[in-house]
Amino acid sequence: MTFALKQIAVFGVAVLLSPVLLPAQDPSQQSTPATTQDSGANIGEMSQAMRDKMFLQKATEGGIAEVKLGQLAAQKGSSDEVKTFGQKMVDDHTVLNTDIASVADTMGVRLPKTITKEDQAEYDKLSGLSGSDFDREYLIVMVKAHHTDLHAFRMAADHTGDSSLGETIAKALRVIREHTIMVDKLARDKGVPMPPRPGTHSS
Repeated sequence: MTFALKQIAVFGVAVLLSPVLLPAQDPSQQSTPATTQDSGANIGEMSQAMRDKMFLQKATEGGIAEVKLGQLAAQKGSSDEVKTFGQKMVDDHTVLNTDIASVADTMGVRLPKTITKEDQAEYDKLSGLSGSDFDREYLIVMVKAHHTDLHAFRMAADHTGDSSLGETIAKALRVIREHTIMVDKLARDKGVPMPPRPGTHSS
């Protein structure tokens, strides 16, 4: 092979190889990992926003039920303690419901306006009771509800990324903790059995 042909051959090899080498040096190709990371962060933010939305909806359903059942207890309770506790549920949860509605509005979350079918069934059951039977059933429902709420609000407080929601949850937690202490004592005084706490297993 002559020198000229050798030069042509070497040049040809270089031309053939250049399309393979050039893309590896293209700066635009180096941005892909960052884009993937950004997408992952956005998915995480969307997932937390969805959890916050679901929490607000569940908290509202529970709050509406607390008010409605509290009104019933204030009317039908056979003891002054149950009547007083029922009225406190109406007063305190009306305020909490307003706070939750306010923060939900800023977050663009639509909230339920009525209680769930399960809560309505419990309301109907209580409506048919009277005397000590009413007091006992109402306290059973309230003990379970407040332990469940306390657990749910604590979990939400640990994970929400919205500062306004976090402040609302912190305020609600103080109130719910107070209610839990009150209803536990009232239930024990009335001989009502305590249910297992959320996240634990009964023996």
